[in-house]
Amino acid sequence: MKNGRYSDAQIMAVLKQAEGGVPVSELCREHGMSSASFYKWRAKFGGMDASLMSEMKDMAAENRRLKRMYAEMSMQNDLLKEALGKKRVKAVSATRTSRDIAAQCPAGQWMAMNAVARHGVSIASACRAFEISETCYRYSPVMSDENEEIADWLERLTTNKRSWGFGLCFLYLRNVQGYEWNHKRVYRIYCELELNLRIKPKKRLKRDKPEPLSVPDKPNETWSMDFMADQLADGRSIRTLNVLDDFNREGLCIEVDFSLPAERVVRSLNQIIEWRGQPQTIRVDNGPEYISGKLMEWAEKRNVRLEYIQPGKPQQNAYIERYNRTVRGEWLGQYIFETIEEAQDQATEWLWTYNNERPNMGIGGMTPAMKLKTAA
Repeated sequence: MKNGRYSDAQIMAVLKQAEGGVPVSELCREHGMSSASFYKWRAKFGGMDASLMSEMKDMAAENRRLKRMYAEMSMQNDLLKEALGKKRVKAVSATRTSRDIAAQCPAGQWMAMNAVARHGVSIASACRAFEISETCYRYSPVMSDENEEIADWLERLTTNKRSWGFGLCFLYLRNVQGYEWNHKRVYRIYCELELNLRIKPKKRLKRDKPEPLSVPDKPNETWSMDFMADQLADGRSIRTLNVLDDFNREGLCIEVDFSLPAERVVRSLNQIIEWRGQPQTIRVDNGPEYISGKLMEWAEKRNVRLEYIQPGKPQQNAYIERYNRTVRGEWLGQYIFETIEEAQDQATEWLWTYNNERPNMGIGGMTPAMKLKTAA
């Protein structure tokens, strides 16, 4: 029995013998083939010579190759259309935490992986469709220990400081903690952990550019004061007195109580002067506590100048107004106070964090405590 395939010449020889009158049964016994194979050859190659037979086989092979090529090109076209029309969504596997995705794979690699997972195409076809190598497809980025540390820091900062964006987080790591990581590297990990704050755009009115406030050259040259209001959990109103040193934007005091008349303002200022020293000027608005005779008498006795802004122009006291926004966003707006004592304790704790740990954009990304040391 013949074990291999019959060559074109052998097939043509068998067919010619049959045409010469040799019985089919004898041909099958002689050449070790079945009668079904003989009749199949006669139906397919009858009346041909060896050259025509070879040409027909070549055409059939070319036809199969073109069909495969067309099917693959059509599949690649469909994959490209779907990939280009779909928004990329990062998926985290069950074995990976959110910080493990800090090393992002290239777009071509992601699209090829998506095609293999969703459509069951082969890896080779997916790589050809998106013009990447199979090495690139199988590459799995390994996150370094430093990236792990950066991700851990960012997650802890944004959990504890919910109103901090990337800028404050980066400045805290660079200036307070002393890490020298590149801002682009930290921002890449920050974005891939999806920690970005949604910033609602505000409608800005066109107005003349105001004259900038003068920046004091040394501490205790100019202080700013202002009041804020809030409520306890039971609905009772409370007030806060905020005092700020304009030189290093240091919060000197947050006095919290149900009522803060002029006597309390004077008492708070005396307490600050005991450990901080006396200011030359205090900038205030035209509230009743600030225009009272007791505060004016105190200022005259202490030789402190009270600088009143124009009514209805809070931008003239911009340093304390910006500070009030931070107080509202990072402290008052984050908690519900049950008692006045709780609000007072948290005010002291938050004020220390603001002065010693929170970078301030207005003084070059340093903390107020660091700015104060530069003036010593």
